[in-house]
Amino acid sequence: MKVEAECAACIISRAAAEAIEATTNAALRFRAMSELLRLLTKEFRPSAVPADLGTKRDRLIKRVTGNSDPYKRRKRISNEKALRLLPYARKIVEEGYTQQERFKKACLCAIVGNAIEFDIPDHKFSFNSLRKSLRDAGKDLAVDDTLKVYELAKKAHSVLYLTDNAGEIVFDTLLVEQLKNMGLNVIVGVKGAPIINDATLEDAEASGINKIADKVITTGTDAVGLALKEVSAEFLEVYNSVDIIFAKGMGYAETLTEYKLNKPHVLLFRAKCNPVANFFGVIREKNVAKLML
Repeated sequence: MKVEAECAACIISRAAAEAIEATTNAALRFRAMSELLRLLTKEFRPSAVPADLGTKRDRLIKRVTGNSDPYKRRKRISNEKALRLLPYARKIVEEGYTQQERFKKACLCAIVGNAIEFDIPDHKFSFNSLRKSLRDAGKDLAVDDTLKVYELAKKAHSVLYLTDNAGEIVFDTLLVEQLKNMGLNVIVGVKGAPIINDATLEDAEASGINKIADKVITTGTDAVGLALKEVSAEFLEVYNSVDIIFAKGMGYAETLTEYKLNKPHVLLFRAKCNPVANFFGVIREKNVAKLML
């Protein structure tokens, strides 16, 4: 997926918000924004991928401010609040009469969790509204390939589950549980270092997903989405060996659409911006469960 014109405004807006999170030093904030504008002057072109520019933005802000994890506090709060809602979400999943129904409900809960993201222009999110969103997730499902995915997963042996945000990873535990109940070997992938509010090993432990999955690995990098040229040898070996890949969030959607895929990939996300919504042919703030073959 390539950038649209409004991606520039989003990148700048998120950078300003992140710089405020990263430091109280006004001079460093100014320097970070100044360097970002120079970066965009050189690299914001029609062939650019939004997630790649987001990676460069975040690395720039971390380098200039000296803060390696600007969203650390908000990620911790996200995990804590999501854990309080987990029993409610689990009850929704367990209402499914059949295995296929429980699988779909778990997919929906995982997608709703993708709403937990900060500083996207016009994306309104609050934990107070999350309970209703969990209950009404099916109504917002604009692309529904869950049945196709379920049938594929039943025939698979191994899955790589790529997480997105802190807080969101708590709801991912429900889908990992369902995949385990279906007899699959599930390996969960988190980011190798902090990037935006993406989940790292620390968040995997906070969510408890490390106790459910067969193994938790990192991508070996702090890139937004999937940067195959940067991932570790361990990650690449797992990525190439599993039967099916579940990928959460817009970052993976933006990057995986740039690759020629040689196995099924399942994109689970909420379309929180117009460019992503436009690319997938849905209305903004709708849920997507898309199978890519």
